[in-house]
Amino acid sequence: DKTKRPVMAQTACDLSDRVILTSDNPRTEEPETILKDMEAGLSSSARRKYISITDRKEAIRMAVSYAGPEDIILVAGKGHEKYQDIKGVKHPFDDKQVLLEMFAALNK
Repeated sequence: DKTKRPVMAQTACDLSDRVILTSDNPRTEEPETILKDMEAGLSSSARRKYISITDRKEAIRMAVSYAGPEDIILVAGKGHEKYQDIKGVKHPFDDKQVLLEMFAALNK
């Protein structure tokens, strides 16, 4: 829902120390357009604590690399879905699996 994007982004920034905006299921939309919609709702204070990364896997990797031992990473949007719908094609994608891979790489 396009109308919720700015509100969701601002709420995330209000309740977080750092926010990484990324794509979920862009379907037929350009991911960059979706990110710009989210960014449009950010206050000046929120703009100091977010970054946008179009590639979801890269965004998750960045979140893991930023996180300290006491931090919480919230990956929102996909839930139970095991794919990412891009341009009408469902690409295999599992947030949980990506997180597990990233944490495993850190622990090597």
